[in-house]
Amino acid sequence: MSLDPRETERRNPRTADIDLATPLEIVDLINAEDRSVPESVGSQREPIARAIAIAEAAFRAGGRLIYVGAGTSGRLGVLDASEIPPTFGAPPELVQGIIAGGPAALTRSQEGAEDVVENGAREIDARDVGHNDFVIGIAASGTTPYVRAALRRARELGAKTAILSCSNIPADFASAVDVVILPITGPEVVTGSTRMKAGTATKLVLNTITTGAMIRLGKTFGNLMVDLRATNDKLRDRSERIVMEVCGVSRGAAREIIAAAGGSVKLAIVMQKLGVGRDDAEKAIDSAGGVIRKVLAGPPPPVT
Repeated sequence: MSLDPRETERRNPRTADIDLATPLEIVDLINAEDRSVPESVGSQREPIARAIAIAEAAFRAGGRLIYVGAGTSGRLGVLDASEIPPTFGAPPELVQGIIAGGPAALTRSQEGAEDVVENGAREIDARDVGHNDFVIGIAASGTTPYVRAALRRARELGAKTAILSCSNIPADFASAVDVVILPITGPEVVTGSTRMKAGTATKLVLNTITTGAMIRLGKTFGNLMVDLRATNDKLRDRSERIVMEVCGVSRGAAREIIAAAGGSVKLAIVMQKLGVGRDDAEKAIDSAGGVIRKVLAGPPPPVT
């Protein structure tokens, strides 16, 4: 019998004897549990889609997406936020991550920080959250006081809010947010270790929300990453290969076009395909809401 109603705190009968397992048996046990995670995320397809739509609307209105979490949940939010600028060429303030305990909690556990309720609301105030913003609370167990306080304050300030949890949450909590995302992953391999299945589900959901919103903003052409920031050799190579593939030019020509476009792959493609200068390409993209396919009226080359 479980002494805790939270799914993430229950004991898993399938791994009760894991301490006697061989290394290979441990791998098999963990892998068997992990296979259920995508299905739990898939069960939340509609609320995740609503979160994508709200995030897109926030961005187009000049707002931000802000994650709030503690422990593993907070770290995953900060991680997802940190990957948006290099992947999609977005400003770093567009997607932000707040973690209980501050930056120190990213590398060293600050477990007591999640219980300091007033700090959750204080962080929301410090970010000047307003009606154009979208705040997503991440709480694997669904009960983190810090997260609940942050969401409550964000709601008071007019922001849209959502909760992402891997356990069922109280009805009053669910009714106080705009979107409820509950990929119920069940008991962990090691009881209460939400860095495992719950953490994996959380990462999948966050990936989907931000990637989906960025795609809706026109950050891709088909599935090509046309708004990436070429900050290292690997990304510069990818930028050149994208222009080569879409425009049918040599690597040297692609490099020159990208330089003329100020380093923007998206601008380079539009300039080359339409035979226009940088200013006209920027105007065309802006008038299409950033969606390059609407400018070129056709798809990228087929996958071969």
